[in-house]
Amino acid sequence: MDFTPTEEQAAARDLAREIFTDLATPERLAAAGTGSDAKLWKALCAAGLPGAVEDIGLLGLVLLLEEQGRVTAQVPFAASCVYGLLVVAAHGTAEQRDRLLPALRQGSAVMTGALPARGGVEASAEGALSGTVTWVPWLRDATQVLVAAADRTLWLVRVADARVEPVELTAPWAAGRLVLDRTPAERLGGAAAYDDVRAVARTAFAGLQAGVCAGSLARAVAHTNEREQFGRPLAAKQGVQLRAADAHMDTEAIRVTAYEAAWRRDTGLPYDTHALTAAWWASEAGKRVVHTGQHLHGGMGADLDHPVHRHFLWGRQLDAYLGCGSEVLEELGALIARGESA
Repeated sequence: MDFTPTEEQAAARDLAREIFTDLATPERLAAAGTGSDAKLWKALCAAGLPGAVEDIGLLGLVLLLEEQGRVTAQVPFAASCVYGLLVVAAHGTAEQRDRLLPALRQGSAVMTGALPARGGVEASAEGALSGTVTWVPWLRDATQVLVAAADRTLWLVRVADARVEPVELTAPWAAGRLVLDRTPAERLGGAAAYDDVRAVARTAFAGLQAGVCAGSLARAVAHTNEREQFGRPLAAKQGVQLRAADAHMDTEAIRVTAYEAAWRRDTGLPYDTHALTAAWWASEAGKRVVHTGQHLHGGMGADLDHPVHRHFLWGRQLDAYLGCGSEVLEELGALIARGESA
């Protein structure tokens, strides 16, 4: 295994870090409320970062999402790349790739995903969908949504053809309720597409969680070094050091498991169990880290307007997204029991 970024991956990561750091400031995030930052999204697209994901692979995307997570930047970058660019490139027909990819690369089209399959959506023989998905992240920003029907087939729906009702989640992800009533849809991918898309999504969002945790911990370290109690920095206390050290190890575990799963997919190796492992760490360790971030801020951590609270909200949202730790662990155990692990 070699997780060393290529020259192209490192350049894309550094560019993403610069843009996110410059534009995703606490002041701008507060001004955005629960919606997305259109100026930031425009800057990312102008820099060519969504389109670069096709060239730098899933590991490259994980690196970019780490940078987004560090500052909890409110843009549909993860969703449009995972449920749009990567799935269309991997499972779309030649006609679908020619029609959909150019706009997704430019950012003029945004895709999100109504995953995992929840049993509430049925597809007719004519390719019309009916049912309701109670919440879909970044749906209010999307032009198209990838819908998983109850039978785990994947369908592409134009958001303009469906009914969207705003929904607020724990994290400000511009979510919505998707209501389908014999809504026209087109099939995307074959029988294996659902499992692949879900594994890619789990890996990518684990990378996002690694960034969220790293940002939370960095804020906690800065605070405990600056805040003094009885004439000494809080960071000098052994209890604080131990909590921070545990959070650092948890963050590294999320990062390295996400890297491994992404690297295996990019190199064509089986990665289903590795994606589940990354998702388990992102869920179980992720919530520990963001709780630590708030705890080490003391009373300030209880302030809903403090920047560290945003990391807490994102971390808890990602904890349960695409399956909480116990669900993921059950799925991983079943996969191993069937002898399908690699």
